[in-house]
Amino acid sequence: MPGDERISKAVYAAVDDLNQQLPKGVQIDKSLDAPLYGTSGKLESLDFVTLIMEVEEKVNAEFGTDITIADDNLLSKEKSPFSSLRTLIEYLHEVLSKEAAL
Repeated sequence: MPGDERISKAVYAAVDDLNQQLPKGVQIDKSLDAPLYGTSGKLESLDFVTLIMEVEEKVNAEFGTDITIADDNLLSKEKSPFSSLRTLIEYLHEVLSKEAAL
């Protein structure tokens, strides 16, 4: 899908930034299947919020947009876009497509 590489790059840059602040045992793996939040995720609430803010900042800088990732629409999603890096990247692709940024 167009833009996926740029989205992944922005997400991985946000992961790098967050990992620098986290202790070794709770750092996020840079793998598409890395769990983020929920039963298998390692992140505390505050770390998760920090990650989402970092991702928003990096994606907005990369695409020249002003998207907000965490919005009311997420509550209606059957599968959380925050369960893994893959679901987050897929969700970002969907949001950016709607914004016509891709």
